[in-house]
Amino acid sequence: MCCSCDRIAWKFDGRKKERRVTLRVISGSARGRKLKSVPGDTTRPVMDRVKEALFNILAGDVLDSNWWDLFSGTGAVGIEALSRGASFVRFSDLNRAPVETIKENVEHCGFSKQAEVRKGDSFSMLSAQVDRKFEYIYIAPPQYQEMWSKALKLADDHIGWLTDDGTVIVQIDPTEYQEIELKNLEETEQRKYGSTLIIFYDRLS
Repeated sequence: MCCSCDRIAWKFDGRKKERRVTLRVISGSARGRKLKSVPGDTTRPVMDRVKEALFNILAGDVLDSNWWDLFSGTGAVGIEALSRGASFVRFSDLNRAPVETIKENVEHCGFSKQAEVRKGDSFSMLSAQVDRKFEYIYIAPPQYQEMWSKALKLADDHIGWLTDDGTVIVQIDPTEYQEIELKNLEETEQRKYGSTLIIFYDRLS
C-alpha cells in the first residue's frame, strides 16, 4: 500500500534514513495526482489507509467545508479535502521548503483558487485576530514535543476560528495522548491506526 501524506516526525538517531515515498491524492476530482515531497524532509508519512479512514468518517460533511491545515507539510490532507469537495483550505507551515512544496502541489492539482498558503508560526496564527471561520482545523505537528496540546489549547482559547458546529482534528502518536482540560471543545471520538491516533474535538454548543 502506498503512503500518501507527510505527517508525523520520527526521532532521529543520527543516522540518515533514506526512503522513497509516493505521495498521491486518494479520491475525488484530483484522484491519482502525485504530490511532491518536501526536500530534505524527515517526517514519517501516514499510510493511505489512515487518510482514507479519516475522510470516510467525515464522508459528505467535507462537501463545501472550510479547512485550516496547520503544520501542513506537503499539504496532502488539505488537498485531499479539496479533492473531495471542500470549498477552501488554508495551509500554514513555519518553513519555506514546505510552503513552496504546498504551493506547487496545490497548483498541480488545480486548486489554487480555493487555497491560501501562509508561511509562519502556527501558534502565532491561532492567537491572531480571527479573519475566517472553519468547519475543520487539522493539527498534525512534529511528534514528541507537546506541540499538539499547545495548538489544541490555543484553538480552544480562540474558538472563534471554528464555526458553531466546527471540529478540531488532531493526529499524533498514541503514546503522546493525554487528556486536555478544555473550555469550548469536547473530545468526542478517537480512532487508532497502528502508530497513528486521530482525535476529534467538537465545539460545544
